[in-house]
This record gives sequence, C-alpha cells and structure tokens, in this order.
Amino acid sequence: MAVTRRGLVADLLDATVAVGASDLHVTPGSRPIGRRDGAMIPLGEAVWGQEATEAFCRALCSEAQWAEVEASGTTDFGVSHGSGNRFRASVLRHRHGYGAVLRRISNELLRFDEIGFPEAIVDVLRRPRGLVLVTGPTGAGKSTTLATMVDWINTNLDRHIVTIEDPVEFYHRHKKSLITQREIGVDVPDFPEAMRRVLRQDPDVILVGEMRDLETISAAVTAAETGHLVLATLHTTGSATTVSRIIDVFPTGQQAQIRVQLAMSLAAVISQVLVPARGVAADGPGYGGRVAALEIMLMTPAIANLIRNNEINRINDVMQTSRHLGMIRLDDHLARLVEDRRIDKATAIAVAQDPAALQQRIGS
Repeated sequence: MAVTRRGLVADLLDATVAVGASDLHVTPGSRPIGRRDGAMIPLGEAVWGQEATEAFCRALCSEAQWAEVEASGTTDFGVSHGSGNRFRASVLRHRHGYGAVLRRISNELLRFDEIGFPEAIVDVLRRPRGLVLVTGPTGAGKSTTLATMVDWINTNLDRHIVTIEDPVEFYHRHKKSLITQREIGVDVPDFPEAMRRVLRQDPDVILVGEMRDLETISAAVTAAETGHLVLATLHTTGSATTVSRIIDVFPTGQQAQIRVQLAMSLAAVISQVLVPARGVAADGPGYGGRVAALEIMLMTPAIANLIRNNEINRINDVMQTSRHLGMIRLDDHLARLVEDRRIDKATAIAVAQDPAALQQRIGS
C-alpha cells in the first residue's frame, strides 16, 4: 500500500473494514496487520518503515493527542470511519519508533436472543437499582453487550442514562431515554472524578466503561446501593472469580463490608469469551467467525448468603441447580456449543474453567 499523507488513515481503515478485521496493528518493520477471527493477516504487501509509521500515527492524532504521546508515550481515543464503524485507537512510542493499534467497534447492535441471553436479563435491566457486571478478556465483545443493554433501556424505558467511557465507543441517540455520554480525557479527567460527579447529574442508569481501581469500584457499588442501575465491565472470566476480584481489591479490613454491600447490590454477572466457530462456514451472530460462550449469574438469596458469608467457592454449585432461573455456567454452555457442532471440542476445552471435567464430559 502506498503511504502518502493524503488519505493515509482513511485508506488503511478502509482496508481493515473491507477484510472484516477486528483490529489493526501498525508498527515499523512490518506490513500493517489485521486480526480477523483471532488470526493475524497482512494488509498490503509493503513493509512500513519508521517514517511511514510515524506519518500514520501523526495523521491519526490531533495536535493535543500527539502532544500526549510525546509527553507520556501513549494516548487513547476514538476514531470515526465513513462506513459508520468506530475504532478505539491506542498510539504509542516504543523501541522501534511509533506504532498504533486500532480496534474496530461494530456499528451493529445485537438482540439479546442473538447474543444468547435468557429473558431474565430483561428483568434485570428493568430494575431501578443494582450492579450488572459484564466480564471477560480483551476482545470478548463486552462493549457490544453493554451497548446492546443501553440501547434496550433507551428504546423501552424512560431513564436518564449516563455513560462514562475511555473512549466513547457506541454513539447513542435519544429515544425513550435521555443519553449523556462522557469521555475520559475529553469531558472529564478520569474515572474516579467522573464517578464522584455523576450522582449530581440525576442519573437513573450509569455505564462505567471499565472499573480499573478501588475508588471507581467503590463508587460503582455505592451508586448501585443508593438507587441506580450500574452497568460496568471487568477483565475477569467467571462469576465466582469476578466476585472474588472485586473483594480482593479492597484492604483486608474493608472486605467484610464490601461482601455485605455486594450481597445487597449485585444484580447479575455476565461473563463471556469469543471462541472460533467450527469450520470456515460457521458464523457466530455479530462476531464474524467466532461464537460467544456465556456464563450468567443472577443474584438470588442463596448467592447473596454465599457472598456475605465468604463462601464464594460454592457459587458454581448454586448456579448449577438454578438453571431454571436463567443461570448458565460457562462450561455448560461450552458443552452445548460442542453438542450443537458450533465449536470444536479442543476449542471448548482450551477456554473451560474446569478443562478436565469438560473433557470427560464431551470426550477428546
């Protein structure tokens, strides 16, 4: 691909969208690389040197963003594309010069049945208060799930929804609800500051793009306790692991109190991973050649008691006996996807929470 200042960014983003890549990597000494369905694929034949890569990074950034790269080595922001897609961009300085990584944010919102959510999730979103966590590794589709939830509320309920994101990924327009979207580094300095201010903005629903630190987690739990529906993400996999992660963030002397708060405020944990679909023709809705494997924990009195009494290791057992309420364990969903021939056995075992038990269940 010829590298010129004119159209430099647009040409490469066009190529990324055209091949259906979810991510774009630009770094000196390599061709631009896209990631499609988890595999790395080259975009073009020419190897980019330091000059070409720096030109791309400069063209991608505003003056303020480039100044941040020069001062601190990294900047993160959102980029719009003519196709209607948006990209989450990270521009960075490293040993070989400058580089950029861009993640494409799908402009298509999914229905709950396309993602695989039970009807019970709708009941959770109708609640006036509670903490709903969407968890999973990077690239698991958490942003799409959160945007789908916000869109459902926006379409069906009269609420004031405040989103706090870094950067804003999906643009929502006002429907039945009123939407306020705040971007970290543009509209407010950081997540803790945004959470300190948000309760003065008369929100009904608060979306926290990522709970990164103790102050943000504490503010989110408190907001859920005091009459707000809070939607947030964590980079964890599994319901019990997520609950433990939140508690472990707090100092030892505060952990008993946060267990009580979580038992009162936590409404649901949705954990998801994207796995390759079986065969080149298989297609997971909205995710190209990948399928979403889900775990859904809904708060019940039994689970609240386990959290309060620090018996979190028993949550999976309660989920196993509560499937009629809409709960799904990750390994059960993986087994179902294998039985439906949507994913391979090896793929399921690789991401299972208990690989040995799942292997015995589905065979090798």
